[in-house]
Amino acid sequence: MRKVTTRLATSAQVLYDFTAEPGNNELSVREGETITITNQNVGGGWIEAKNSRGEVGLVPEDYIEVCSDLKCVSTSNGNDPWAVFDSNASGGFSNNWAAQPEGTETGETSSSAWHSGGHGHPQAYQGPGAEDDEWDEEWDDVKSSGGYAESEAGEGGAIHRGGAHGSSMKIALNKVLIAISFYMMRVRIYTVFQGGEAGPVWAYPDYQLDCVVADPKKGTKMYGLKSYIEYQVTPTTTNKPVNHRYKHFDWLYERLLDKYGSAIPIPCLPDKQVTGRFEEEFIKMRMERLQGWMSRMCRHPVVSSSEVFQLFLSYKDEKDWKMGKRKAEKDETVGVMIFSTIEPEGLPDLDLIEVEQKCEQFNRFTRAMDDGVKDLLTVGNEHWKRCTGPLPKEYQRIGKAFQNLSSVFNSSGYEGEATLTDALTAAGKTYEDIAQMVAEQPKKDLHFLMETNNEYKGLLGCFPDTIGVHKAAIEKVKEADKLVATGKITTSEKITMSKRASTMSYALQAEMIHFHTNRIYDYNRVMQQYLEQQVKFYEMVKCGNNSKSSRAFHNVGRC
Repeated sequence: MRKVTTRLATSAQVLYDFTAEPGNNELSVREGETITITNQNVGGGWIEAKNSRGEVGLVPEDYIEVCSDLKCVSTSNGNDPWAVFDSNASGGFSNNWAAQPEGTETGETSSSAWHSGGHGHPQAYQGPGAEDDEWDEEWDDVKSSGGYAESEAGEGGAIHRGGAHGSSMKIALNKVLIAISFYMMRVRIYTVFQGGEAGPVWAYPDYQLDCVVADPKKGTKMYGLKSYIEYQVTPTTTNKPVNHRYKHFDWLYERLLDKYGSAIPIPCLPDKQVTGRFEEEFIKMRMERLQGWMSRMCRHPVVSSSEVFQLFLSYKDEKDWKMGKRKAEKDETVGVMIFSTIEPEGLPDLDLIEVEQKCEQFNRFTRAMDDGVKDLLTVGNEHWKRCTGPLPKEYQRIGKAFQNLSSVFNSSGYEGEATLTDALTAAGKTYEDIAQMVAEQPKKDLHFLMETNNEYKGLLGCFPDTIGVHKAAIEKVKEADKLVATGKITTSEKITMSKRASTMSYALQAEMIHFHTNRIYDYNRVMQQYLEQQVKFYEMVKCGNNSKSSRAFHNVGRC
């Protein structure tokens, strides 16, 4: 952990928002704020500081960057990585015809544009969850519904946090469509090639990566002031476990969304929750959903091979994690820039009309599937409620009615009806057993069907943004003739734009095939599991509990 030295400075810049908890003598600070250090020897990862309002309190040490020689070092990286192309010597293009990305700066030189820059598992490295205070614990303080609430079956798809994905779409597409070739020399290339009659596919690795999320344990930090749950994540490549908290998964999600969201749908993580975070049932449910999310990311050849994903799965120690984390946060290949890393290997350029048709075809399918998934979630949610509520009660009432009738018959005093009353009693108990079986059955079959549909609901909710990027590129290419006529781009740049739009279309088609392949696999698997459990349920009713009452009535017939 970094130590603060009094000889360097008495001021510091806040790197991350920190919200004080009442009664803990903590100081609330905001990102970018400059504070004055008043006591560096508090210990336990804390320092005492005073903000600009004169308030004094404790701040986590790793939430600040110490100022050197009374001058704070800025850690932000707001340079536009495409600014190097804004001043084209040939007069090819400039910012007067394209929207400037929000929060970026122009006028940088080529050089600056490119160079901007607890208690855990003893058998595994405890990881950033134990002492890494760079993230606020309050990341997990957003209420969530937990099970299959109506909100999960209602309108809307993925949850967009902070507009991260939306911001990436605002990047000037003309820069991507024209200037991409120079940037390709600096990044990893993801290959798309012809995979058969279905169309272009991603280049898949020879070995399918997977991981196991398991063994949740409660930990504490800051002398027990804050608690958290960490999960053990073990990749199949190393079989060496690393530990992560939920907010580390959230950090990974944000990085993947920023980097790949324009080309690849990145589904949301399971919801955050304020209360009940340490209850066993909630921890089990969250772990299961984190496992589903990680498995889906592992199955994507682009995401699973990325540096940030590999860092998450196999960092060596805290230093390795922090260095990798900072590198990922400074990655310039984000948003639509991801298309600079895609190379259609040996594939011809596509016709613009064909590109538009394929885009619209997939758009119609994802919208229709989204409706179908939501409908199944709604029906499944209603059936779950019936199975765990009124339906078992109906079976219990029938069972009690049979047993009451048996008691009445038994009071007649007639000696020859003992077999009948015993059979009625057995039938009543059978219905009570069936009531219990009905109440427990959704957890054995419907649960997995609902989980899969819930995953696909989130996944489908990402496609409008992904498809929107392609539509915007198509519209930009359609304007090319006008731009050439007004001298804003050259004819060669127009050709380059068409080639890049073709590349974007190949990426969309490869993603479509990946989506369809996984969809068929997932629904085949989950429907087979669902129907097998349904068969077992009815066999149990027929051959198990029901056998006693049927034999009893058979004996009545013999009498």
